[in-house]
Amino acid sequence: MGSYRMCVCFTRKFRVTEADPPEDVKAAFMKYSEGGSHMTAEQLRRFLAEVQLEGGGVSVSEAEKVVEQVLKTRHHLAKFTRNTLTLDDFHHYLFSADLNPPIKDQVHQDMKAPLSHYFIYTGHNSYLTGNQLSSDCSDVPIIKALKRGVRVVELDIWPNSTKDDVHVLHGRTLTTPVELIKCLKSIKEHAFSASPYPVIITLEDHLTPDLQAKVAQMITETYGDMLFLPECECLQEFPSPEELKYRIIISTKPPKEYLKAKSKDTRNNSMRESDEDEWGKETTELTADLEDDEKSDSDSEDNEERQPEASNYKRLIAIHAGKPKGGLKEALKVELDKVRRLSLSEQSLEKATETHGTDVVRFTQKNVLRIYPKGTRFNSSNYKPFIGWMHGAQMVAFNMQGYGRALWLMHGMFRSNGGCGYVKKPDLLMNVGPDGKMFDPKEKLPVKKTLKVKVYMGDGWHLDFKQTHFDLYSPPDFYTRVGIAGVPADRVMKRTKAKEDNWTPVWGEEFTFPLTVPELALLRIEVHEYDMSEKDDFAGQTCLPVSELRPGIRAVPLSDKKGEKLNSVRLLMRFDFV
Repeated sequence: MGSYRMCVCFTRKFRVTEADPPEDVKAAFMKYSEGGSHMTAEQLRRFLAEVQLEGGGVSVSEAEKVVEQVLKTRHHLAKFTRNTLTLDDFHHYLFSADLNPPIKDQVHQDMKAPLSHYFIYTGHNSYLTGNQLSSDCSDVPIIKALKRGVRVVELDIWPNSTKDDVHVLHGRTLTTPVELIKCLKSIKEHAFSASPYPVIITLEDHLTPDLQAKVAQMITETYGDMLFLPECECLQEFPSPEELKYRIIISTKPPKEYLKAKSKDTRNNSMRESDEDEWGKETTELTADLEDDEKSDSDSEDNEERQPEASNYKRLIAIHAGKPKGGLKEALKVELDKVRRLSLSEQSLEKATETHGTDVVRFTQKNVLRIYPKGTRFNSSNYKPFIGWMHGAQMVAFNMQGYGRALWLMHGMFRSNGGCGYVKKPDLLMNVGPDGKMFDPKEKLPVKKTLKVKVYMGDGWHLDFKQTHFDLYSPPDFYTRVGIAGVPADRVMKRTKAKEDNWTPVWGEEFTFPLTVPELALLRIEVHEYDMSEKDDFAGQTCLPVSELRPGIRAVPLSDKKGEKLNSVRLLMRFDFV
């Protein structure tokens, strides 16, 4: 019985007191209700236009709808005795992530430009459930990624043990395979559950010509009219996401290149992964490798004629991947009559941007560049995506199961444009100066825009976490980290003070971020719980595209470490551009 009584004392200690509305909220209510105790729909409309900068687009009827929603959620009344808001109702509205989110959730960008004009949400080894060496291969992570809006799915395809069927697995590792047909069917079923825009399947192909023919048949039978088949062998320009709505696109090396590589492999007696291992090398090695390929040309020049079954497979390939002969300069050459996809490892990209940064930007204006994690990331971790984005790389391929700050940035970037998986690259990456000058991320630019961020308060932890999750004997001590990810000149992290023993912390701190390239900036927000004796506890995070932030006072929902939205945890913040 004694222990039971202790329990009662214990829970009393954790009582959550609701925080008052911040001063700015009280002041706004006072101003727009003209000193009254209730705010009408017309007064709310003025607040939305003048403080939230919703512009003249907000009608009185829309404001009335907001009032109705607030009263319904707060008071659970079917019929209202009043149609005005009290201060608490007004605060509830502002602090509701459903009613007052920080960014819009509609597609609003021009979707009629060629695919090369967009950053595209891209997965790496999309079939792996965990690490790169021994986890299971499955269609489950593919489905999960598609539901999240990922638009590029990568499949490594290999012959099965009896060489009569095709498996998906990470070659030369202990990963357990999954049948290709299962993955293809799951992609068909879930491709457009989150977005109508095209899904691109990149194939890492390790097959013999007869199995390539089998894959061609599988793909054709599975997707039918959904499949985008190019009219000519080489596209001169990529179609737009709008033209390709609800279509499936195949991207891989044409079979001829595979056969050449194969003849070289048998000579060297070492099987290589197609795109990835070739490009994962040092730049100097690349040149030697590409010369090797030239030597092997004659060995397989007539292979394609001898392998007619490969031509059906080749016909399906809309985005040709490949590795031109010569060094990096050659690889980044923009050809007038055709567009293609090039793959570089994260290290190769870093090397390339050190010496050929503007060539990379020029290449990505018309062609597609895919970046993939270096092979030593066995634990499925990720790299910093901005080096790819700053240079116009469309497909910055990530391990979607590699949770951590890098993936949070990826989630943040693709919250843009209604979460449809395609984000229009800023004009600065597409423009060519009068003297042929390209955007150079290394160049020091003047400040273009300043973002002011005020962190008012937070709430919801007591609903989403156990009372003892952060501290056994006292309420938590939360603080917020807020900062910018973007071009090097704009990167910074700042933090509020920790608020002691409070489940509903009120910080009321303001931060200023001067931005040279606001178009590429992401606002990083993390909440931690201060712990004197151990590592601070994680309490939520989000990343928001600065270009999409809605000005004014907004409710910012936070997510867990995996990027899944927490049910109740949110911050009340204010965003102003000056």
